[in-house]
Amino acid sequence: MGNSDTDRKASYEDASGEHGEVVSTISSSRNPLQPPDTSSEEPFTTYFDNKIPIPEDETHSCFSFRKLWAFTGPGFLMSIAYLDPGNIESDLQSGAVAGFKLLWVLMLATIIGLLLQRLAARLGVVTGLHLAEVCNRQYQKVPRIILWLMVELAIIGSDMQEVIGSAIAINLLSVGKIPLWGGVLITIADTFVFLFLDKYGLRKLEAFFGFLITIMALTFGYEYITVKPSQEKLLKGLFIPYCQNCGTTQLEQAVGIVGAVIMPHNMYLHSALVKSRQVNRANKREVREANKYFFIESCIALFVSFIINIFVVTVFAEAFFEKTNADVNGVCMNASSPHSSLFPNNNETLEVDIYKGGVVLGCYFGPAALYIWAIGILAAGQSSTMTGTYSGQFVMEGFLNLRWSRFARVLLTRSIAITPTLFVAIFQDVEHLTGMNDFLNVLMSLQLPFALIPILTFTSLPSVMNDFANGLFWKIAGGILILLICSINMYFVVAYVMSLNHVALYIGAAILSVIYLSFVVYLALK
Repeated sequence: MGNSDTDRKASYEDASGEHGEVVSTISSSRNPLQPPDTSSEEPFTTYFDNKIPIPEDETHSCFSFRKLWAFTGPGFLMSIAYLDPGNIESDLQSGAVAGFKLLWVLMLATIIGLLLQRLAARLGVVTGLHLAEVCNRQYQKVPRIILWLMVELAIIGSDMQEVIGSAIAINLLSVGKIPLWGGVLITIADTFVFLFLDKYGLRKLEAFFGFLITIMALTFGYEYITVKPSQEKLLKGLFIPYCQNCGTTQLEQAVGIVGAVIMPHNMYLHSALVKSRQVNRANKREVREANKYFFIESCIALFVSFIINIFVVTVFAEAFFEKTNADVNGVCMNASSPHSSLFPNNNETLEVDIYKGGVVLGCYFGPAALYIWAIGILAAGQSSTMTGTYSGQFVMEGFLNLRWSRFARVLLTRSIAITPTLFVAIFQDVEHLTGMNDFLNVLMSLQLPFALIPILTFTSLPSVMNDFANGLFWKIAGGILILLICSINMYFVVAYVMSLNHVALYIGAAILSVIYLSFVVYLALK
């Protein structure tokens, strides 16, 4: 990496403050490996102007609800990535394709995600730097730029699903009067408005995200109560890791669940969000305490997101597993649904996405089910679009050391992510987006090593983490996880490319795979 361990350790001690003073939660444009720039202007902030103080609670030394409440916020913002429209679509497709049989995969993926988020939070707490800033200090220029581009691709792919998810919800709520591109423009506009809520205080912003998560819980919970899934099948699907009579379709869906749940840019986001709490990093007790409460908060937040995901999977597993297009077409015709033409009158297995999922719910359980579903999707899309914006800002500032005005940074990061989304919305029909989502899931799954390898590497380095470096277990488990993810990715890519049936694409995919694996190996060995 071009720097000695001694230099690196000095840079982190410099970033943490020599005498344990509280360090401002800023994304500084100065690399701590370089001498300070005395002519620089006032530091700028990404989304938190001040740190939230942690109250002292002498009466409860082991655990304090007051302290947990003070640390609550970053984990719930992070958990929104587990509830974005891409995840919701993966959930409903899992239920429709495999019934209750893949619930254990969802639970396992969520647990793995929790452990990775724990590492991301620890990195931010211990070093006072988020993952993109640490990458900036640890990697040389060329691999750093490539890594940034890979993470940026993941953010763009995620953003396309989130914004288009919101646009689909708006289209459903307006009974088709607002086209897809109109919904995209509305989502972009209101995202800019909501992003400046932090001017009124970070806690108010976090409360707004909490409100959106509550809307998702209520709306998808309503669908769950309406459909009344089998509790026996639910428990069996959760705790028996087996998929009876499953074929290639179900296997690909299981792989898709992992790719949808564990999102690469979310680790960059979480490592930055934890910097919003006032922790004296020179005090090991405070650092240890912060790590403990952030982990507890992450457990609660991801448990809530897991329950919401279960609502969606089980609703579609109970109501639409093994249904054919003809079954749905007949019900929609009887319900006088204007969308019955979406489902041809044949015996092929029903294929659903976010749009068709809402339509099918409306046909079977009435218009209320359709509109409540759309409200839940809108909350999911809007909240995840906002956290995606923060991810884009942190990643770009950390990797590139940008020092621009707040508005310019938001405008640039949004433009990079939104432009391809707008083109898709203009030229693609709202009823034919499933193919695009399959491609985006493959794209994001491919980007996972570019978050996993840095986070596992840096949290294992004593020169970065001091006394809080990972032990042998995490190093072995991390290596196995990276191998597993890369194997799954290669399977996913091969299956996707083979389905395209074109020799030129086979050759191109083979060349890109070699380049991809070479860079992954470089990062792993660096």
